[in-house]
Amino acid sequence: MVDHVSRGWTALARSLPSRAATWLARRVAHYGLKSAQTLGPAGALSHRARTLRADLTIVHNELGLRIGVERLRHGGRVAADIEDWHSRDLLPSAQISRPLRLLDRWEAILLRRAAYASTTSFVLASALQAAYGGSMPVVIRNSFPIQPDPAVLPRPGPPAFLWFSQTIGPGRMLEPFIEAWILTRLPSRLCLLGAVDSAYRTELMNRVPTERRRCVEFLPVVPPWELPSVIARHDIGLAIEDSVPENRNYTITNKILQYLNAGLAVLATGTAGQREVLAQAQGAGLILNLRDTGETVALLDALIANPERIAEMGASARKAAEAVFCWEKDEPRLLACVATALGKPPLA
Repeated sequence: MVDHVSRGWTALARSLPSRAATWLARRVAHYGLKSAQTLGPAGALSHRARTLRADLTIVHNELGLRIGVERLRHGGRVAADIEDWHSRDLLPSAQISRPLRLLDRWEAILLRRAAYASTTSFVLASALQAAYGGSMPVVIRNSFPIQPDPAVLPRPGPPAFLWFSQTIGPGRMLEPFIEAWILTRLPSRLCLLGAVDSAYRTELMNRVPTERRRCVEFLPVVPPWELPSVIARHDIGLAIEDSVPENRNYTITNKILQYLNAGLAVLATGTAGQREVLAQAQGAGLILNLRDTGETVALLDALIANPERIAEMGASARKAAEAVFCWEKDEPRLLACVATALGKPPLA
């Protein structure tokens, strides 16, 4: 393990050289000299990886891709979990210090030479194969075990919209949704779960008329094991993702899968990944066009006025989770891939 999290004096002293190297690499990157170290403790991770012995190394995040390429060069057996298309992620302002060419090269090597590659959606699998060649990645979604307490809809009172993430901040499509939501005629609640700084919270609330502010609730971050039951206390899940950058268009985020699992009706923006989900979850959700405020207001009002439809969508969502979008369906695919990569027959 390479520890850059602990705050004790011993841990800080041990990680100081690696932290300093990363700080320097990020400063130099602004002048066009980009290296793997800008992503984090690349040198320390490579050194640690060389001390480990594994029959199969499964790499996942950005620096993991580099470790996977190094393992391949030394004859190791490697699999790649391309949850995100890292070389085509984040907006230009956030890419200044990122070694995009290196990320692209690592992804290309792993998709052509890994024992297997997996990703989160069929549209992302197709895009990765078109860009790099190699075998089609296996689709293993970021799904969750079926939770025991789905929502029971309809429930009394105005319906509650829920959006959640670790961080509530700009660039999450919340502003255009609120712009439409405040124009709806019928009462509803908007619940936002995540860490939010006071300045951005004030900015959001300034968009809401005074008489509607009591209908907006900010919920604190909860431990992962509590999140499913918190989601299930609401009626409609908001999966509002932008279609840029390219990765955001193709991937499937945790939100929409959590909403299906919890039995919530889903409102999703029309990214390719989310359209793929709703095509396999018939009746569970509707597509929002947040660039057309009038169209969005009409859709929201029609849904708020029809609790029975919300309940029907929630029931369809839960059925889709049980039939397709749950860990119980994805786990066997992962185990089969690992078994094949190790040269063993697939597990039952």
